[in-house]
Amino acid sequence: MNILRLIACITAFCVVSSSSFSQKDFVKDANSAFKNESYFSAKELYKKAEAKAKPAKKALINFQIGECYRNLIEPAQAQTYYNRAIKLKYDRTNPIVLLYLAEVLKEQGEYKEAQVQYEEFLEVRPGDVVAESGLESCRKAREWKDNPTRHVVMAEIQLNTDHYDYAPAWGDKKHTQLLFSSSREGSTGDEIDLRTGESYMDLWISTRDNKGKWGEPTLLPKTVNTGDNEGGAVLNSKGSQIYFTRCPREKKENIGCDIFFAEKQGSNWKAATMIVLKPEGADSLSCGHPTLNKTGNLLIFAADLPGGQGGKDLWYIEYNKREKSWGAPINVGTPINTVGDEMFPHLGTDGTLFFSSTGHHGMGGLDIFRAEKTAEKKWENVENLKYPINSAEHDYGIIFERGTETRGFFTSNRDGGKGKDDLYSFNLPEIQFSLEVYVKNKETGDPIPGVTITLVGTDGSQVSKTTNEEGAFKFDEENGKRFIKKETNYNFDASKDEYLVAKTSLSTMGYDHGVNFIEEIFIQPATVETVIDFPEVQYAYDKSELLVNDKTNAKDSLNDLYQTLMDNPSIIVELQAHTDCRGGAAYNQRLSQARAQSCVDYLVSKGIPADRMDAKGYGKVQPRAVGLECDVIKKMTTKEEQEAAHQRNRRTQFRVLSFDYKPAGSDEGAAE
Repeated sequence: MNILRLIACITAFCVVSSSSFSQKDFVKDANSAFKNESYFSAKELYKKAEAKAKPAKKALINFQIGECYRNLIEPAQAQTYYNRAIKLKYDRTNPIVLLYLAEVLKEQGEYKEAQVQYEEFLEVRPGDVVAESGLESCRKAREWKDNPTRHVVMAEIQLNTDHYDYAPAWGDKKHTQLLFSSSREGSTGDEIDLRTGESYMDLWISTRDNKGKWGEPTLLPKTVNTGDNEGGAVLNSKGSQIYFTRCPREKKENIGCDIFFAEKQGSNWKAATMIVLKPEGADSLSCGHPTLNKTGNLLIFAADLPGGQGGKDLWYIEYNKREKSWGAPINVGTPINTVGDEMFPHLGTDGTLFFSSTGHHGMGGLDIFRAEKTAEKKWENVENLKYPINSAEHDYGIIFERGTETRGFFTSNRDGGKGKDDLYSFNLPEIQFSLEVYVKNKETGDPIPGVTITLVGTDGSQVSKTTNEEGAFKFDEENGKRFIKKETNYNFDASKDEYLVAKTSLSTMGYDHGVNFIEEIFIQPATVETVIDFPEVQYAYDKSELLVNDKTNAKDSLNDLYQTLMDNPSIIVELQAHTDCRGGAAYNQRLSQARAQSCVDYLVSKGIPADRMDAKGYGKVQPRAVGLECDVIKKMTTKEEQEAAHQRNRRTQFRVLSFDYKPAGSDEGAAE
């Protein structure tokens, strides 16, 4: 399939030929128009022929009308006429109609229906490369659409018209001007192109102001624009040379397109000169869509020159400074070029090659791809830019803002534009994170206002904020800067007088999408009257040593208190041990004191200063709560209830004695 001719109406990359049509033999005249790519005229002639044709010829004529619409990039209309041809059994003599029907279905995003048609065609033509690739493309397209990238794509309303507007390029080295092709009113070639029913294409330019608003586009001078089709342009890095595509017209001759260049002269351009790229006698071939590297000595373009991989391929030429001329075209080769069509190349500043293709797995028509530069004049690792940069329709001609691959422009004929092909901008917004913190009283669940939340990131950032009346604060952005950034780990704590500090953490490492983190923090009241529980510490029976065996490790329980002391370095605590009410008071007092001291000794071994802890044994004199007194326990009906009550009374707790601990040797009067 000759895709350059298929999208002739949007690329200005094909022959322009006028024909005089007979008023009687509509089929003959339609065939002549179709051969000369005058699809707009051909479809009307075929429709007239179909109305008077015998049943035996109607199938072929409907197929040809479908072909006209396919070449005019009107897939829905093409689908209608392909279906008519199939209903008339055209597929029995020419099953290619099944493949083309699958293609236009895919181009409309009807992937399930397209898969059915590809499979039906493969039953007739097993192993067909295009059909098998189409099947895989449908699968991938559905996956990409279900999992879009974060790109935001918008039609450029200020620049687009209800005509063809396509192939953006930068019009100056500062990237304040946009150069593009258009068939809008006012074109130099204001005659009607019989292929499209519109004016011929010209190059236009627009300048944007400091606020990003585009000015009214103006035509390039007649040294560049002519009555023929011009499009697909690029400027060198200095803005002193322009390279573009021109498609001359000659009656009854099949003349392809060529690449021309012109040099800047003041604010205008000198007369354009053609770069000779075709073999002698191969005027019907086409070359176009040039792009340049940074130094301007390598030009990549699309062409159907002999020796290619299939349809239109990407080729390159190199400039010889000594001879002041361009060398012979060299095919870029695989894996860039395929049996399909590769067009609209663009070289990034780092040498990355961007291009559009129908041969690689894509979403519909032309898709935009990127390929990594792996050596001089060698590109590999082809990657589809996926949805929403690509769509089921034709997407091509991508360029980027200075110094980034996250913002730029491209062309698409997707829904949402003003007319046929339109210019679109795209932007990859920065991944945004935020953190909502809600602080509550651990004992009552009530929100706590006035809590200081301190956020510390591994990027060196640190910020402290205070909760509002609802006990909340949202770390979002301040003065245009975001608190939570990508690929960063954060620790944050909540602190307030007479409460223990609570700490937690979060990480944005590895996220490919924004997240609003929500953290609920419960902080423990810690007045001198407040006794605080922590996980149960167990001891060997009738002993004070911490119980450590295969089933139990009492040290793990104490590690919670250790962390509390580390998080609150200014507190001094009383570490309490209690027994149940069985046994003598003096004995239980000694045992509880020894057990409290075992806890202190363990924490000292972990590095907590001894003077921050006071071991206190309370024996059996302080039941945990009302209803757990010894006389009440004795009245419980079962031994299980009694043992559970005794277990509750056997406990280790702590309370804060003060918040003003200072390490020994610290200088209280040191200057700040």
